[in-house]
Amino acid sequence: MTSRGKFCTATAFGLAVAALAWSPSASATDAALNGTYVATSNGDWAKTNDVFHNEASVRSTWTIRMSCNDAVTCNGTVVSDAGWSADIVITNGEYVVKRELPGWERCADGTGRVATGHQRYRFFPVGPDGFVRPGSRVFAGFDKTSGDSGACSRNEELEIELPFRLEKVD
Repeated sequence: MTSRGKFCTATAFGLAVAALAWSPSASATDAALNGTYVATSNGDWAKTNDVFHNEASVRSTWTIRMSCNDAVTCNGTVVSDAGWSADIVITNGEYVVKRELPGWERCADGTGRVATGHQRYRFFPVGPDGFVRPGSRVFAGFDKTSGDSGACSRNEELEIELPFRLEKVD
């Protein structure tokens, strides 16, 4: 390699290192959600087993407390004014809240049996255009609840999915 080539390579490497050092990056505190939020599951656009079917919209207030080791390893707790609490984690860049709903699905076979529902909220920060925007106070995603396949003597699970919005209020 010529001295000119070495100089260009060294300069390019130096500029890349400087750009990384000065570029803004997400810190662990940026990823942690802490405070009070309004959570809305929009039943007007609900799907039952992938078919649009109106459901009741649900609006509640969540208090979220999280801590992070780094920008991708965060966990904490959600407490809802609807009377439940659940863990919250970051998975693949999404916030995920999972909880169990005992007695969620009433079996239609007349036996009076009920099945547990598995509710999962997935959401991420968005801007006014609907695209991902880290640091936003508004989050969008899905509220999906499903039963177990075979729970009501049918080899098909009931699955209800609603668009979900979370907005920081304090």
